[in-house]
Parts: sequence; C-alpha cells; structure tokens
Amino acid sequence: MVSSTAALLLGAVLLVAQLQPVPSRPAAAAAAPGAEPGQPELSRRAATVQGDGRDGAPPNGSAQQLPQTIIIGVRKGGTRALLEMLSLHPDVAAAENEVHFFDWEEHYSQGLGWYRGQMPFSSPQQLTVEKTPAYFTSPKVPERVHSMNPGIRLLLILRDPSERVLSDYTQVFYNHVQKRKPYPSIEEFLVRDGRLNVGYKALNRSLYHVHLHNWLRFFPLRRIHIVDGDRLIRDPFPEIQKVERFLKLSPQINASNFYFNKTKGFYCLRDSGRDRCLHESKGRAHPRVDPRLLSKLHEYFHEPNKKFFELVGRTFDWH
Repeated sequence: MVSSTAALLLGAVLLVAQLQPVPSRPAAAAAAPGAEPGQPELSRRAATVQGDGRDGAPPNGSAQQLPQTIIIGVRKGGTRALLEMLSLHPDVAAAENEVHFFDWEEHYSQGLGWYRGQMPFSSPQQLTVEKTPAYFTSPKVPERVHSMNPGIRLLLILRDPSERVLSDYTQVFYNHVQKRKPYPSIEEFLVRDGRLNVGYKALNRSLYHVHLHNWLRFFPLRRIHIVDGDRLIRDPFPEIQKVERFLKLSPQINASNFYFNKTKGFYCLRDSGRDRCLHESKGRAHPRVDPRLLSKLHEYFHEPNKKFFELVGRTFDWH
C-alpha cells in the first residue's frame, strides 16, 4: 500500500515537471524568432502577436501586426489629418503615436518584434497603419522599410513647399513660446548675408524631389501614393477616396464624415454621431513675412518643384 502511494506521488511529480507554463499573450517587445533588425519575417503569421482575451488583451482573432501601410511624410504636410481621416474606415487600425522605428537607432536596434509591439491590436481583415513624418527625409529609412516589406504601400502627403516651410517654423516657434523661451524671427532663419539661407533645415525638407529620389531607389512609384495636402485641407473627401482606392479598401468613408468648422477654419470629422477636430496646435496662423522675402522663397522652389513634377508625372497647384 505504501509503495503504491509512493509510486502515485512520484508519477504526479514527474507529470508536473514536464508541463511548461503557457503565457496568456506573447511579450510585445520580444523579437520574432530568428528576426534581425531590418529583416522581413517569413509569413503573416510570424508577423503577429495573438491576443486571447486574458490579462486585458483583446479577444481571440485580434493581433498586433507589422504595418502594411506607412505614412512616411512630410513633416507639416498634414500627416496627422490624413491618419485621423483614414481612421474613419472600419478596416483601418492606426498606431496612435509616431513610432520612429526606422530613423531612430535606439528603436531600430530593438528589432521588428519591438516595432510590432508598438502597433494596435487588429482583426485579420484590418490594415495596420503607422505614420512618422521624419521617415521621408531620412536617407537610411527607405532601404530599412524595403528590407521589412518590399510590397508595402506608402502614403506621402505634400503641401506647397513654401507654405510647408512657414508651418515648420510656426510649430517650433510655438513650442518655444509654451516653454517661455525666446525664438528668433523667421527672417533670421531664412536670410544670411542678404541671401536666402539654403542651409536652413526647413528649406531642405521641402526639396521633395531630392528625398523622393532616395525612396525610388527601393520602391517603384506605383507603391507610393502622393496625397495633395493643400486639397485635403480645402476638400478632404475626394482625396480620401483616392487613398481608399490605393489601399484597396472598400469605399466606407463618406462626404457626411466631414464638416467645416467655421470657428477653427478647417474641416472636422463626424464619426458615428460624434464630432471631433484636430488638436488646437493644428492650423495655426503663420507669421507675417515680408512679401519680397516670400517672393524669394517661391523663386527658390521653382526649379525643385519642376523636377518633382517631372519625377511623379503630375503637377500641383503650388507657387
């Protein structure tokens, strides 16, 4: 009897020792097995982290996926507005924050597992989208994105280059004002020794043909949809329809999803009876610029704009 009881106890101990604990959800920051930074994962299944409804995770069928679409820029081109409008579509799951995976070494060095962990949970039929405007002007990003997924669809929203420069300055100016720090006038940045200061970073960001050339080394133009940011501000619905078609999404966003807010001076969104507008930091008035300096700015971008139009095979209503 004693020996029989001892045998049963021994069997139970061995059985427990063989059982491995099963986590309720994989660690979001863990890299996929064998994945190195910049390497594509071999299948969609390998590119997901499943949720099972425990520990606060979404229910079965949802997963964190690497993005199938990235809004790559441009800074102050309307990327936030584009993402918010695209989020009206039920088949879009958008990352809330700018991830800066491909352009910040401290993030990129953590690998695709970390990147995937920054994405929202989504259902199998949804498209995961992230936006980081700095990607467009970062020389190392196109190759890294291509290494992850050469078939990815890219969205690039652009505005009149001169207006974009003024918006760029305005954002930095107000950031300093909020911190009660002094900041030079825009003329001090734009002019050096009586000439246009071509070393000003905001000017460089508006040289669209230079940065697009870098992307076209790795992606064909058919993989990059260019959104007219100026038209998106004036009349958003037609531009969003084009984006839906490019992303092969069913037409779900309607004209009724947009309404013009006279107080703010731009379009806001209406979703399931709820109205929402972009943050108050959007749509700020630009500083007044001497008309002669503004004319120099338009003249400076004349040739770069022509090169960009030739590169993409279309024109834009820019100065």
